[in-house]
Formats: sequence, structure tokens, C-alpha cells
Amino acid sequence: MSEFNQISGKQIAAARALLGIGQVELAGKANISAPTLRRMEASEGGVSGMTNNVAAVVQALLDLGIIFIPSNGNGPGVRLRERT
Repeated sequence: MSEFNQISGKQIAAARALLGIGQVELAGKANISAPTLRRMEASEGGVSGMTNNVAAVVQALLDLGIIFIPSNGNGPGVRLRERT
């Protein structure tokens, strides 16, 4: 899970808010349950959960146009990919 432990639950929640989608919709796109997503978003620090579930959520968000910004002294974040 090393590539995902830098992503926080707050980043997942922020990404979802940027996209304007609910937990149930994102959970469906990632093929996980909504309670599982809720637990991920509630994680303090790096997102917790089974590696395959975290990977599925991250990939679903990437597919929807999210870019994860690592902490670079100013804190982690997310942004939407420029749409062409």
C-alpha cells in the first residue's frame, strides 16, 4: 500500500466534493460498499483499508479527472485535471 499511504481520507473526500458526486456514486464506480468508502474518508493520516479497495477508489478518482497533490510543505491536496 506504499503508493497510497500518502493519500489521506480528507483528500478522497475533497476529490469527491470537487467532482460533485456522493459517497454512494463513488463507491459504485470503485465497486466497493459505501460504508467502506466512509471509513476510508474518516481515516486520520494516510487512508486505511484493504489495498485493493484503496486502489479501486484512487483509480476511480483518477479516471474522473482528479490529480492528487502530495504534501510539499503546504499540505496535500487535490485538483481537477484540465478538461480539453
